Amino acid sequence: MASKLFPFIKLVTKVTVAGGACYVAYDSGLLGESEKGSEILSKAKAAIPPAMEEWMKYFGFQLPAPPKIDFSPTETWNFGVQKSISTLSIAPTKACEYTNKGIQYLKDLSK
Repeated sequence: MASKLFPFIKLVTKVTVAGGACYVAYDSGLLGESEKGSEILSKAKAAIPPAMEEWMKYFGFQLPAPPKIDFSPTETWNFGVQKSISTLSIAPTKACEYTNKGIQYLKDLSK
């Protein structure tokens, strides 16, 4: 019986943690406007390191230093959106161009 109960408890725990994370993200405004999300992210970046240091002192172990990453999600997102939109905007022109090349190729084959 315990062997059948353990996977259920494991699943319930995972769903609870995931649901809690989604609720906290929604409640804090991370899923709203990008400006508000950026503001909350900067607050979290300022609050998490001191909290981690306190927990490390409490449990008595040391974590390695986090890597420094110069990455802006908003710039990357904007670049991806711009690239997608530019690709979609030239798609009809390219489709016409490739169709004309195909027709010309077939005409050359039939000669």
